[in-house]
Amino acid sequence: MEKEMPLWEVFIRSRQGLDHKHVGSLHATDAQMAIENARDVYTRRQEGVSIWVVESKYITASDPADSDQLFEPAKDKAYRHPTFYHLPEGIKHI
Repeated sequence: MEKEMPLWEVFIRSRQGLDHKHVGSLHATDAQMAIENARDVYTRRQEGVSIWVVESKYITASDPADSDQLFEPAKDKAYRHPTFYHLPEGIKHI
């Protein structure tokens, strides 16, 4: 029986931005093949300047069902949000 190829997550950095964005997933035997396939599939119009690939098994994600519990502690930290600062009338565009 043929062994299934691992799944890879693909991140592309566009010409306009400095950060990599997740663009999709693909199957490949190794990292080099994943990069080459990602180039062929996700940058056909030469929209990227850098490609990252990460084997999916190495990514740990939170469960969306746990979001209330996970993010609840941040809600009581009002000092992190500048909603209570008063700006002088002459200040604009902040």
